[in-house]
Amino acid sequence: MVKTLLSGNEAIARGAFEAGITLAAGYPGTPSTEILENIAEKYKDTIYAEWSPNEKVAFEVVAGAALTGARAMVTMKHVGLNVAADPLMTLAYIGTVGGFVVVVADDPGMHSSQNEQDTRHFARFAKIPILEPSDSQEAKDFVKLAIQISEKFSTPVILRTTTRVAHSKSLVDELPRQESDKPVNFVKDPARFVAIPMWARQMRVKLEERMNKLQEYSSDCNVNKIIWQNSVIPAKARIQTGYFNIAFLDPYLRRGDEKRGSLGIITSGIAYQYVREVFPDASVLKLGMPFPFPDDLIYSFADGVEKLLVVEELDDFLEEHVRALGIACHGKEMLPNIGEFSPDVLKYSVPSVDSLCSPWLNLPQRTQRLHKGHGEEVEQQKLPALPNRPPVLCPGCPHRGIFYALGQLDVVVAGDIGCYSLGTLPPLSRMDTLLCMGGGVSMAHGMDKAQHLAGTPLTKPQKIVGMVGDSTFFHSGITGLLDIVYNKGTSTIIVVDNRITAMTGHQDHPGSGRTLMGEETAAVSIEELGKACGVKNVRTVDPRNIKTVVSVLKEATESPEPWLIISESPCPLHLKKPIGPPLAVKGTCKKCNVCLKLGCPGLEKTDEGVRINELLCAGCQMCQNICPAKAIE
Repeated sequence: MVKTLLSGNEAIARGAFEAGITLAAGYPGTPSTEILENIAEKYKDTIYAEWSPNEKVAFEVVAGAALTGARAMVTMKHVGLNVAADPLMTLAYIGTVGGFVVVVADDPGMHSSQNEQDTRHFARFAKIPILEPSDSQEAKDFVKLAIQISEKFSTPVILRTTTRVAHSKSLVDELPRQESDKPVNFVKDPARFVAIPMWARQMRVKLEERMNKLQEYSSDCNVNKIIWQNSVIPAKARIQTGYFNIAFLDPYLRRGDEKRGSLGIITSGIAYQYVREVFPDASVLKLGMPFPFPDDLIYSFADGVEKLLVVEELDDFLEEHVRALGIACHGKEMLPNIGEFSPDVLKYSVPSVDSLCSPWLNLPQRTQRLHKGHGEEVEQQKLPALPNRPPVLCPGCPHRGIFYALGQLDVVVAGDIGCYSLGTLPPLSRMDTLLCMGGGVSMAHGMDKAQHLAGTPLTKPQKIVGMVGDSTFFHSGITGLLDIVYNKGTSTIIVVDNRITAMTGHQDHPGSGRTLMGEETAAVSIEELGKACGVKNVRTVDPRNIKTVVSVLKEATESPEPWLIISESPCPLHLKKPIGPPLAVKGTCKKCNVCLKLGCPGLEKTDEGVRINELLCAGCQMCQNICPAKAIE
């Protein structure tokens, strides 16, 4: 057995190898991206991997493989599951043949996401099991466990990680690969695989039967376990006055003489690590499989402790169910339901153990204070705030040119998800909406239509521009472009094409000409796709040539027809070399500060005027192109 230091994402890739998975697909999204990259780099001889145009496509590719009996895995971040929700819900009815793991990486604290979501709700919504590792070892092991559960119960299984698990490293035991003994061969069975109403009704019944079996499994599986500390495991006993369990049907009842002042904490995922650090003497119910809820185990644990606390990141998923079982507990009235947890969050949010209630008593009123000593109250301490460091576009980023050009026009810009999202910040300040991937195209069309369909026509309708990246265009922008043409829209759509999925670390996509496995393939043309969608006006521009870009944008936004503009220039970080030699400011700088409106980190303001930091300058020449004094050479 070999021990290796792995991140959670690296461990999941290793788990896919050891579990005998043969196909993996996904769409890059932080914090899940490195899973497939590691598979393609380290396990390409045994696992086929691919980047799909979006998460829905990836899910459907993997589902098809699983229905043939192959072991398969799909990866995405939490918002990606929104895209894949349609096939997820129905596959829960149909079930699987081979093992099927859906790896979803949540992002508490929104380190690189537009929202916070708790994927555990999707598991309950779809009625499928979910596993939640707390370190890299469990991340690897839980992939294998997910495959086992999937094949045993014929169900997809969600493996939920979070940013901290995905990117933190810990030691992992590496084991040999375990191949599946199932033949890979799709067996036609319409009543099982075709979810038309007459068959889906029977699938619905089987789904509930499966859930009942999974709930029994969750109370007995070894990843849901009680870690006792200074507590007793109670035997079944009579109800005694003063210790009446309000869940009176609970088979695990407390004996009065077993009452202890011990603390019990129910937790899962990365929060378990913080609990062990902050409350080393507490008993813990660690839920590696939080859904279906292990009711018997929860009852047994609550019966063995005096004070009960539920510690979970984001929503009160577990706490709500514990209360529904008739067990009083502390949770979100003390702990935040916003942002990422840490040991300090627990230290400064939870009162002293002595002030916590018994799990069988009514909760006290919510308190905004911490208690120390014998009733002494002190105001809650606040952690010192870190200095703000707003993100910026990289030196030489071609998106900067298109934003600057848009700043010369009076237009509304519907933005999208990608590096170019940073165009919403000063000094560029040129993005007006941002919803989801592909939303820039569709929202632009909706805004355009709304003003033309208003009861009182506007005297001067706004000019609407939608913006989308090249990878996002393939992900979910094409359908929006089709909608604009089909429904006679007039908005201008810009694809900022830097030839790579730059946002998540330079992953290939259908337009890059290379697969995840490193093979040359067809490079899909955005121009030809636009024409195929029916756009008559398609133009490709170099965003570094700002005067030309402004001219094309004016022509497009004043046209009564839809336009597709491709702003094409490679990402300098992906090129791994400067675009040109570093520039310098002559002594003729007039201190007009026009160049500073580009927001380039290489431009620095001084008392003498503007100077260029040659260590940061990528030689893109955009500042030179807009300098009215021609002071940059």
